[in-house]
Amino acid sequence: MATGERILIVENDPTIADLIGRQALQPLGYQVTVMRDAASALKQALQTPPDLILSSLNFPGLSGKDLLTALNSKNVKSPVLVIAEKGQEMDAIQAFRLGAMDVLFWPLRDAEVVAIVERALRQTQEARERQKLDRQLKATNEQLQKRLRDLTTILATAKAVVSVTDQRKLFDRILESAIQVTEADMCWLMLKEERKNVFYMRAHRNLPAAWAAKINQPVDDGISSLVALSGESLLMNGSPLQKFKLAALGKAAGVIPIKIQGEVIGLFIVARKEDRGFSHEEQTLLEAMADFASISLVNARLFRALQDTVESARAGEKHRYAALESLREAIQGEVQSAGSRLNLLLTEMPGALTEEQRKNLEAAQATLRRLLYSSEKTVPPSK
Repeated sequence: MATGERILIVENDPTIADLIGRQALQPLGYQVTVMRDAASALKQALQTPPDLILSSLNFPGLSGKDLLTALNSKNVKSPVLVIAEKGQEMDAIQAFRLGAMDVLFWPLRDAEVVAIVERALRQTQEARERQKLDRQLKATNEQLQKRLRDLTTILATAKAVVSVTDQRKLFDRILESAIQVTEADMCWLMLKEERKNVFYMRAHRNLPAAWAAKINQPVDDGISSLVALSGESLLMNGSPLQKFKLAALGKAAGVIPIKIQGEVIGLFIVARKEDRGFSHEEQTLLEAMADFASISLVNARLFRALQDTVESARAGEKHRYAALESLREAIQGEVQSAGSRLNLLLTEMPGALTEEQRKNLEAAQATLRRLLYSSEKTVPPSK
Protein backbone atom coordinates (compact mmCIF):
# COMPACT_ATOMS: atom_id res chain seq x y z
CA MET A 1 0.00 0.00 0.00
CA ALA A 2 1.41 3.42 -0.98
CA THR A 3 2.26 5.91 1.75
CA GLY A 4 2.38 9.06 -0.37
CA GLU A 5 5.76 8.50 -2.04
CA ARG A 6 6.63 11.11 -4.67
CA ILE A 7 7.12 9.75 -8.17
CA LEU A 8 8.47 11.77 -11.08
CA ILE A 9 7.43 10.53 -14.55
CA VAL A 10 9.56 11.79 -17.45
CA GLU A 11 7.65 10.92 -20.63
CA ASN A 12 6.89 12.98 -23.75
CA ASP A 13 4.10 10.61 -24.85
CA PRO A 14 0.99 11.87 -23.01
CA THR A 15 -0.81 8.55 -23.44
CA ILE A 16 1.94 6.55 -21.71
CA ALA A 17 2.32 9.21 -18.99
CA ASP A 18 -1.42 9.19 -18.33
CA LEU A 19 -1.66 5.40 -18.20
CA ILE A 20 1.24 5.10 -15.75
CA GLY A 21 0.55 8.15 -13.62
CA ARG A 22 -3.15 8.88 -13.49
CA GLN A 23 -4.54 5.40 -14.09
CA ALA A 24 -1.99 3.08 -12.41
CA LEU A 25 -0.24 5.02 -9.62
CA GLN A 26 -2.37 7.94 -8.41
CA PRO A 27 -5.31 5.72 -7.36
CA LEU A 28 -2.92 3.92 -4.99
CA GLY A 29 -1.96 7.15 -3.21
CA TYR A 30 1.31 8.00 -4.95
CA GLN A 31 2.09 11.69 -5.56
CA VAL A 32 2.78 11.84 -9.30
CA THR A 33 4.52 14.65 -11.21
CA VAL A 34 4.85 14.46 -15.00
CA MET A 35 7.59 16.17 -16.99
CA ARG A 36 7.72 16.11 -20.81
CA ASP A 37 11.50 16.56 -21.30
CA ALA A 38 14.74 15.53 -19.60
CA ALA A 39 15.98 19.08 -18.90
CA SER A 40 12.85 20.04 -16.95
CA ALA A 41 12.95 16.71 -15.11
CA LEU A 42 16.57 17.30 -14.10
CA LYS A 43 15.73 20.73 -12.72
CA GLN A 44 12.77 19.29 -10.78
CA ALA A 45 14.87 16.43 -9.38
CA LEU A 46 17.54 18.84 -8.18
CA GLN A 47 15.01 21.09 -6.42
CA THR A 48 12.94 18.30 -4.85
CA PRO A 49 14.48 14.82 -5.18
CA PRO A 50 11.60 12.34 -5.66
CA ASP A 51 11.35 8.88 -4.15
CA LEU A 52 11.35 7.33 -7.65
CA ILE A 53 11.89 8.45 -11.25
CA LEU A 54 10.29 6.74 -14.28
CA SER A 55 12.00 8.00 -17.40
CA SER A 56 11.56 7.20 -21.06
CA LEU A 57 14.66 6.51 -23.11
CA ASN A 58 13.18 8.23 -26.16
CA PHE A 59 13.47 12.03 -26.09
CA PRO A 60 14.35 14.45 -28.82
CA GLY A 61 17.53 16.29 -27.81
CA LEU A 62 18.53 15.26 -24.25
CA SER A 63 17.82 11.51 -24.06
CA GLY A 64 16.89 9.31 -21.12
CA LYS A 65 20.47 8.03 -20.96
CA ASP A 66 21.67 11.63 -20.87
CA LEU A 67 19.28 12.24 -17.95
CA LEU A 68 20.79 9.29 -16.06
CA THR A 69 24.28 10.67 -16.64
CA ALA A 70 23.24 14.13 -15.44
CA LEU A 71 21.52 12.74 -12.32
CA ASN A 72 24.69 10.84 -11.42
CA SER A 73 26.89 13.88 -11.94
CA LYS A 74 24.59 15.98 -9.72
CA ASN A 75 24.59 13.23 -7.04
CA VAL A 76 20.81 12.79 -7.15
CA LYS A 77 20.15 9.54 -5.26
CA SER A 78 16.58 8.91 -6.46
CA PRO A 79 16.26 5.42 -8.07
CA VAL A 80 15.41 5.43 -11.78
CA LEU A 81 13.23 3.05 -13.81
CA VAL A 82 13.56 3.43 -17.57
CA ILE A 83 10.67 3.02 -19.99
CA ALA A 84 11.75 1.30 -23.23
CA GLU A 85 10.05 -0.20 -26.22
CA LYS A 86 10.45 -3.70 -27.55
CA GLY A 87 13.66 -3.84 -29.56
CA GLN A 88 15.52 -1.37 -27.28
CA GLU A 89 17.18 -4.07 -25.22
CA MET A 90 20.69 -2.73 -25.93
CA ASP A 91 19.64 0.77 -24.86
CA ALA A 92 18.16 -0.74 -21.68
CA ILE A 93 21.46 -2.50 -20.92
CA GLN A 94 23.31 0.79 -21.34
CA ALA A 95 20.78 2.41 -18.99
CA PHE A 96 21.54 -0.27 -16.37
CA ARG A 97 25.23 0.53 -16.69
CA LEU A 98 24.40 4.18 -16.09
CA GLY A 99 22.61 3.31 -12.84
CA ALA A 100 19.02 2.45 -13.74
CA MET A 101 17.36 0.12 -11.22
CA ASP A 102 14.93 -1.63 -13.58
CA VAL A 103 13.29 -1.34 -17.00
CA LEU A 104 9.64 -1.26 -18.12
CA PHE A 105 9.22 -2.60 -21.66
CA TRP A 106 6.17 -0.90 -23.05
CA PRO A 107 3.32 -1.79 -23.45
CA LEU A 108 2.52 -3.01 -19.92
CA ARG A 109 -0.65 -3.62 -17.99
CA ASP A 110 -1.47 -1.47 -14.95
CA ALA A 111 -0.77 -4.33 -12.56
CA GLU A 112 2.67 -4.92 -14.06
CA VAL A 113 3.55 -1.22 -13.73
CA VAL A 114 2.41 -1.19 -10.09
CA ALA A 115 4.37 -4.37 -9.29
CA ILE A 116 7.62 -3.00 -10.76
CA VAL A 117 7.16 0.38 -9.02
CA GLU A 118 6.39 -1.20 -5.65
CA ARG A 119 9.37 -3.55 -5.95
CA ALA A 120 11.66 -0.61 -6.74
CA LEU A 121 10.30 1.47 -3.85
CA ARG A 122 10.60 -1.48 -1.50
CA GLN A 123 14.23 -2.03 -2.48
CA THR A 124 14.88 1.69 -2.06
CA GLN A 125 13.26 1.70 1.37
CA GLU A 126 15.29 -1.33 2.43
CA ALA A 127 18.48 0.35 1.20
CA ARG A 128 17.60 3.50 3.14
CA GLU A 129 16.93 1.44 6.26
CA ARG A 130 20.30 -0.25 5.88
CA GLN A 131 21.98 3.12 5.46
CA LYS A 132 20.15 4.42 8.52
CA LEU A 133 21.23 1.39 10.55
CA ASP A 134 24.80 1.81 9.29
CA ARG A 135 24.78 5.45 10.42
CA GLN A 136 23.32 4.49 13.80
CA LEU A 137 25.89 1.72 14.19
CA LYS A 138 28.70 4.11 13.26
CA ALA A 139 27.42 6.73 15.71
CA THR A 140 27.08 4.11 18.48
CA ASN A 141 30.58 2.82 17.79
CA GLU A 142 31.98 6.36 17.93
CA GLN A 143 30.21 6.93 21.25
CA LEU A 144 31.61 3.69 22.67
CA GLN A 145 35.10 4.61 21.47
CA LYS A 146 34.80 8.02 23.12
CA ARG A 147 33.58 6.49 26.37
CA LEU A 148 36.51 4.08 26.32
CA ARG A 149 38.92 6.99 25.80
CA ASP A 150 37.20 8.94 28.59
CA LEU A 151 37.41 6.01 31.01
CA THR A 152 41.08 5.49 30.12
CA THR A 153 41.74 9.18 30.80
CA ILE A 154 39.84 9.03 34.11
CA LEU A 155 41.79 5.93 35.20
CA ALA A 156 45.13 7.55 34.30
CA THR A 157 44.18 10.67 36.25
CA ALA A 158 43.14 8.60 39.27
CA LYS A 159 46.52 6.88 39.23
CA ALA A 160 48.28 10.24 39.00
CA VAL A 161 46.50 11.44 42.16
CA VAL A 162 48.23 8.78 44.23
CA SER A 163 51.58 8.78 42.42
CA VAL A 164 52.39 12.39 41.46
CA THR A 165 53.74 14.30 44.44
CA ASP A 166 54.17 17.68 42.71
CA GLN A 167 50.77 19.33 43.19
CA ARG A 168 51.26 21.79 40.32
CA LYS A 169 52.00 18.96 37.89
CA LEU A 170 48.99 17.06 39.19
CA PHE A 171 46.69 20.07 38.67
CA ASP A 172 48.00 20.44 35.12
CA ARG A 173 47.30 16.74 34.52
CA ILE A 174 43.74 17.09 35.81
CA LEU A 175 43.06 20.15 33.66
CA GLU A 176 44.44 18.45 30.55
CA SER A 177 42.24 15.41 31.22
CA ALA A 178 39.19 17.66 31.63
CA ILE A 179 39.81 19.21 28.21
CA GLN A 180 40.12 15.76 26.65
CA VAL A 181 36.94 14.24 28.07
CA THR A 182 34.72 17.30 27.53
CA GLU A 183 36.30 18.71 24.35
CA ALA A 184 36.48 22.10 26.08
CA ASP A 185 38.72 24.82 24.69
CA MET A 186 40.10 26.04 28.03
CA CYS A 187 39.88 25.44 31.76
CA TRP A 188 41.34 26.69 35.01
CA LEU A 189 41.45 25.90 38.73
CA MET A 190 40.68 28.25 41.63
CA LEU A 191 41.62 27.53 45.26
CA LYS A 192 40.47 29.35 48.36
CA GLU A 193 42.97 31.30 50.45
CA GLU A 194 41.75 30.41 53.94
CA ARG A 195 43.12 33.49 55.66
CA LYS A 196 41.37 35.85 53.22
CA ASN A 197 38.40 33.68 52.19
CA VAL A 198 39.15 34.55 48.54
CA PHE A 199 39.60 32.21 45.55
CA TYR A 200 42.87 32.50 43.59
CA MET A 201 43.67 31.01 40.18
CA ARG A 202 46.31 28.32 40.75
CA ALA A 203 46.47 26.52 37.38
CA HIS A 204 45.06 26.90 33.86
CA ARG A 205 45.10 25.46 30.34
CA ASN A 206 44.73 27.41 27.06
CA LEU A 207 43.57 30.68 28.60
CA PRO A 208 44.12 33.89 26.60
CA ALA A 209 47.14 35.90 27.70
CA ALA A 210 45.06 38.53 29.53
CA TRP A 211 43.39 35.88 31.68
CA ALA A 212 46.50 33.70 32.07
CA ALA A 213 48.29 36.72 33.56
CA LYS A 214 45.91 36.48 36.54
CA ILE A 215 47.62 33.33 37.84
CA ASN A 216 47.87 33.42 41.66
CA GLN A 217 45.38 36.28 41.71
CA PRO A 218 41.62 36.51 42.36
CA VAL A 219 39.53 36.14 39.18
CA ASP A 220 36.00 37.55 38.95
CA ASP A 221 34.18 35.77 36.11
CA GLY A 222 30.70 36.52 37.45
CA ILE A 223 29.71 32.86 37.93
CA SER A 224 32.27 31.22 40.22
CA SER A 225 31.16 33.24 43.24
CA LEU A 226 27.62 31.86 42.82
CA VAL A 227 28.90 28.27 42.77
CA ALA A 228 31.14 28.95 45.79
CA LEU A 229 28.01 29.97 47.74
CA SER A 230 25.67 27.21 46.50
CA GLY A 231 28.17 24.34 46.41
CA GLU A 232 26.38 23.00 43.30
CA SER A 233 27.68 22.61 39.74
CA LEU A 234 26.50 25.22 37.23
CA LEU A 235 26.49 24.70 33.43
CA MET A 236 25.43 27.47 31.05
CA ASN A 237 25.49 28.27 27.35
CA GLY A 238 23.94 30.67 24.86
CA SER A 239 22.12 33.84 25.83
CA PRO A 240 21.98 33.15 29.63
CA LEU A 241 25.80 33.15 29.70
CA GLN A 242 26.02 36.53 27.97
CA LYS A 243 25.07 38.27 31.23
CA PHE A 244 28.36 37.26 32.87
CA LYS A 245 32.02 38.21 32.36
CA LEU A 246 32.83 34.61 31.49
CA ALA A 247 31.08 35.17 28.13
CA ALA A 248 34.25 36.96 26.99
CA LEU A 249 35.92 33.53 26.73
CA GLY A 250 33.21 31.48 25.03
CA LYS A 251 29.57 30.63 24.53
CA ALA A 252 29.39 27.62 26.87
CA ALA A 253 30.84 27.20 30.37
CA GLY A 254 30.70 25.00 33.42
CA VAL A 255 31.77 25.67 37.01
CA ILE A 256 32.27 22.65 39.30
CA PRO A 257 32.87 23.05 43.07
CA ILE A 258 35.77 21.25 44.75
CA LYS A 259 34.66 20.27 48.23
CA ILE A 260 36.15 18.75 51.36
CA GLN A 261 33.55 17.55 53.87
CA GLY A 262 30.92 19.78 52.30
CA GLU A 263 33.08 22.91 52.31
CA VAL A 264 33.88 24.51 48.94
CA ILE A 265 37.65 24.93 48.91
CA GLY A 266 38.11 25.28 45.16
CA LEU A 267 36.42 25.78 41.78
CA PHE A 268 36.96 23.99 38.51
CA ILE A 269 35.95 26.00 35.39
CA VAL A 270 35.73 24.87 31.74
CA ALA A 271 34.69 26.87 28.66
CA ARG A 272 33.91 26.30 24.99
CA LYS A 273 34.09 28.91 22.26
CA GLU A 274 31.11 27.45 20.38
CA ASP A 275 27.53 27.49 21.64
CA ARG A 276 27.38 23.81 22.60
CA GLY A 277 26.33 23.15 26.15
CA PHE A 278 28.01 20.55 28.36
CA SER A 279 25.99 17.33 28.67
CA HIS A 280 24.99 15.56 31.88
CA GLU A 281 27.59 12.88 31.15
CA GLU A 282 30.28 15.54 30.72
CA GLN A 283 29.17 17.14 34.00
CA THR A 284 29.65 13.76 35.71
CA LEU A 285 33.17 13.50 34.29
CA LEU A 286 34.00 17.04 35.41
CA GLU A 287 32.75 16.30 38.91
CA ALA A 288 35.01 13.24 38.95
CA MET A 289 37.93 15.51 38.05
CA ALA A 290 36.91 17.87 40.86
CA ASP A 291 36.94 14.89 43.25
CA PHE A 292 40.47 14.05 42.11
CA ALA A 293 41.54 17.63 42.84
CA SER A 294 39.86 17.37 46.26
CA ILE A 295 41.73 14.15 47.04
CA SER A 296 45.05 15.73 46.07
CA LEU A 297 44.33 18.73 48.31
CA VAL A 298 43.41 16.47 51.23
CA ASN A 299 46.63 14.52 50.67
CA ALA A 300 48.59 17.78 50.64
CA ARG A 301 46.98 18.87 53.91
CA LEU A 302 47.71 15.52 55.51
CA PHE A 303 51.30 15.66 54.29
CA ARG A 304 51.75 19.15 55.75
CA ALA A 305 50.18 18.02 59.04
CA LEU A 306 52.51 15.01 59.10
CA GLN A 307 55.50 17.26 58.46
CA ASP A 308 54.42 19.56 61.30
CA THR A 309 54.06 16.54 63.59
CA VAL A 310 57.49 15.24 62.64
CA GLU A 311 59.07 18.65 63.19
CA SER A 312 57.31 18.97 66.53
CA ALA A 313 58.51 15.51 67.56
CA ARG A 314 62.04 16.37 66.52
CA ALA A 315 61.94 19.59 68.54
CA GLY A 316 60.57 17.71 71.58
CA GLU A 317 63.23 15.05 71.26
CA LYS A 318 65.89 17.72 71.02
CA HIS A 319 64.56 19.38 74.14
CA ARG A 320 64.55 16.05 76.00
CA TYR A 321 68.14 15.35 75.01
CA ALA A 322 69.18 18.80 76.24
CA ALA A 323 67.40 18.26 79.58
CA LEU A 324 69.01 14.84 80.02
CA GLU A 325 72.41 16.23 79.16
CA SER A 326 71.96 18.99 81.71
CA LEU A 327 70.89 16.43 84.32
CA ARG A 328 73.85 14.21 83.47
CA GLU A 329 76.29 17.09 83.89
CA ALA A 330 74.69 18.06 87.20
CA ILE A 331 74.91 14.47 88.50
CA GLN A 332 78.51 14.15 87.41
CA GLY A 333 79.36 17.41 89.12
CA GLU A 334 77.77 16.33 92.39
CA VAL A 335 79.35 12.88 92.23
CA GLN A 336 82.77 14.34 91.54
CA SER A 337 82.35 16.80 94.43
CA ALA A 338 81.35 14.01 96.82
CA GLY A 339 84.23 11.84 95.56
CA SER A 340 86.72 14.62 96.27
CA ARG A 341 85.56 14.85 99.88
CA LEU A 342 85.81 11.10 100.32
CA ASN A 343 89.30 11.09 98.87
CA LEU A 344 90.26 13.77 101.38
CA LEU A 345 88.92 11.73 104.27
CA LEU A 346 90.69 8.59 103.06
CA THR A 347 94.06 10.42 103.09
CA GLU A 348 93.50 10.85 106.88
CA MET A 349 94.49 14.47 106.62
CA PRO A 350 91.58 15.53 108.82
CA GLY A 351 92.42 12.72 111.26
CA ALA A 352 93.01 8.99 111.60
CA LEU A 353 90.23 6.59 110.57
CA THR A 354 89.14 3.40 112.22
CA GLU A 355 89.02 0.28 110.12
CA GLU A 356 85.25 0.43 110.10
CA GLN A 357 85.25 4.03 108.94
CA ARG A 358 87.73 3.26 106.15
CA LYS A 359 85.61 0.37 104.86
CA ASN A 360 82.48 2.49 104.84
CA LEU A 361 84.22 5.36 103.07
CA GLU A 362 85.71 3.03 100.45
CA ALA A 363 82.28 1.47 99.87
CA ALA A 364 80.76 4.92 99.40
CA GLN A 365 83.57 5.85 97.02
CA ALA A 366 82.95 2.70 94.92
CA THR A 367 79.24 3.48 94.77
CA LEU A 368 79.90 7.01 93.52
CA ARG A 369 82.25 5.67 90.83
CA ARG A 370 79.57 3.21 89.60
CA LEU A 371 76.97 6.01 89.55
CA LEU A 372 79.34 8.24 87.55
CA TYR A 373 80.07 5.43 85.06
CA SER A 374 76.37 4.59 84.72
CA SER A 375 75.43 8.21 83.97
CA GLU A 376 78.05 8.38 81.23
CA LYS A 377 76.84 5.17 79.55
CA THR A 378 73.03 5.40 79.81
CA VAL A 379 72.33 9.07 79.12
CA PRO A 380 72.69 9.81 75.34
CA PRO A 381 74.75 12.80 74.34
CA SER A 382 72.94 15.90 73.14
CA LYS A 383 72.22 16.26 69.37
